[in-house]
Amino acid sequence: MKVVDMHCDTISALLAEKREGKAAELKENGCHVDILKMQKGDYLLQNFALFVDMEACADPWEEVQALFALYTQEMEANREWIAPVFTWSDIEKNRAEGRMSAMLTVEEGGVCGGSLAKLEELYGQGVRMLTLMWNYPNGLGHPNLNKHKRKAARLAAEEKSRTEAERLVRQYLNTPDTENGLTDTGAAFVQKMEELGMIIDVSHMSDAGFYQVLSLTKKPFVASHSNARAVCPCVRNLSDDMIRSLAERGGVTGLNFCADFLTEVPYGEHNPGTIAAVVSHAKHIVNVGGIECLGLGSDFDGIDTHAELTGADKMENLWNALKESGFTERELDKIWGENVLRLYREILTA
Repeated sequence: MKVVDMHCDTISALLAEKREGKAAELKENGCHVDILKMQKGDYLLQNFALFVDMEACADPWEEVQALFALYTQEMEANREWIAPVFTWSDIEKNRAEGRMSAMLTVEEGGVCGGSLAKLEELYGQGVRMLTLMWNYPNGLGHPNLNKHKRKAARLAAEEKSRTEAERLVRQYLNTPDTENGLTDTGAAFVQKMEELGMIIDVSHMSDAGFYQVLSLTKKPFVASHSNARAVCPCVRNLSDDMIRSLAERGGVTGLNFCADFLTEVPYGEHNPGTIAAVVSHAKHIVNVGGIECLGLGSDFDGIDTHAELTGADKMENLWNALKESGFTERELDKIWGENVLRLYREILTA
């Protein structure tokens, strides 16, 4: 089974490099993901997120449009090897023609400024998945990790003993927001996305927001790049109850390779990331939610380089480790892509 990855930030990484005057192209680059690495890793489909840091740009809507322009340019330049998809039939067509598929997503629903018209404009541009928020509260709702609170925790930690500093940082990282969820605008966005056939992505969302999405929708949704909180307590990961709820709805969560979402290390120590840790999350998620609810969501180019999964060309190493841990090839086919493709087939019908 070929790789289907629900999340990477490569387009944003390429734009950042271009703005620094570097020659950055999707065909071949120093990022985690490029065409050559994807070919070596045997990819079928990569979701390309247009990631916007709302507080690092003057106009988030202009920023997402600049990212879209670069994505469009790179799709045209590499059309021999990869093509954008808008519906399930596009994925089938590309597969039949021997080309990889690219699905456009946006990470940070706040770029719309609360406008449903802009949400529809993104859909018209080909966006088929939206991560409702990143690490700031926005007009749609609240995340579990809030960068403002993180800054406050770090500043407080600098004035404390190492033990107290670790306690403050862990409190920030491991305490979910169970009170602040979606705004009324966020609820309207979720309902509009389901109507359009745009996949709802709850990665980064507060616990309260997750359960609101669950109650407001009928179709499957995803946590495109989130692991298991029972294995690593960071609140960017899903609780067991969230995993079960997602699975019961027919949704999928994607294994995230970010080392800090895989294992917890003592405060101030470097966390390199291991394949063994990824395997531990995979086994736990399948034990809790069943084999149908797990996929891949690498977060490549949005995270520090994982020591053992250094890019898209190294995916075979993870396959082998999962197989050695006891997963059958049939189960691995589901994780590698079949589970995500089943969800895409259901939702991307227009």
